[in-house]
Amino acid sequence: MTDTKQITAPLIARSQCLVMGNWKMNGSMSFNNQLLNDIVMGAASLATSAQLVVCVPSPYLAQACERLSGTPVQWGAQDVSVHTKGAFTGEIGAGMLTDFGCRWVLVGHSERRTLHAESDAVVAQKALAALNAGLTPVVCVGESLQERDAGLAEAVIKRQLAPVLALGAEAVMRLVVAYEPVWAIGTGRTASAQQAQDIHAVIRRLLPSSDHTPVLYGGSVKPDNAKTLFAMPDIDGGLIGGASLVATDFLAIAS
Repeated sequence: MTDTKQITAPLIARSQCLVMGNWKMNGSMSFNNQLLNDIVMGAASLATSAQLVVCVPSPYLAQACERLSGTPVQWGAQDVSVHTKGAFTGEIGAGMLTDFGCRWVLVGHSERRTLHAESDAVVAQKALAALNAGLTPVVCVGESLQERDAGLAEAVIKRQLAPVLALGAEAVMRLVVAYEPVWAIGTGRTASAQQAQDIHAVIRRLLPSSDHTPVLYGGSVKPDNAKTLFAMPDIDGGLIGGASLVATDFLAIAS
């Protein structure tokens, strides 16, 4: 489907727990300054070797770059264009993100799929655009409550991942998959650790390498359920929503 020869993103290993914050459309210069300061200060005393990442709204990438450069905390964006450059008003190219030191970018978040009608094919194209620019895309997949209740969760995940897997093993070993059950985002509900593990195991079986392609869980991860979730054999960390806006919660999840 797509030529992967330009891929410059690094290989991603599963050896380190990955905890990523998705700020969504939240923040201000003053709020961000305090939050980033608190995260950086807390990260220095973490008892674990978890990799911390914050995915911030694009207007604040310069602020994140300035505050986080030289610290253990990395930063990323929440979306990327399939286009490199050109007459695409409002779009943000992968090269623009790398100008601000981004190493990560979310693609296919459920809110993008739902609110912006992004297809599975478009999500795969965005992932490839990121890979070709040296960014690591975090490909989000997940089923709705109706799909889960109809017994379609596994089929939905396989459908969403199919165009991404078609990019080839070289590409897939350089990205991250985030399983985010739509019914557990912003609702206060969360999949049980075993429910999450069951879908993660399905995803793991689809991937070309057991040593690469971390699979994260994203669905109302909190300090009180993170350890149980992350202890599952196929869960390599979390994509954290609301709790990533509270430094103590974000750090507790990673500890």
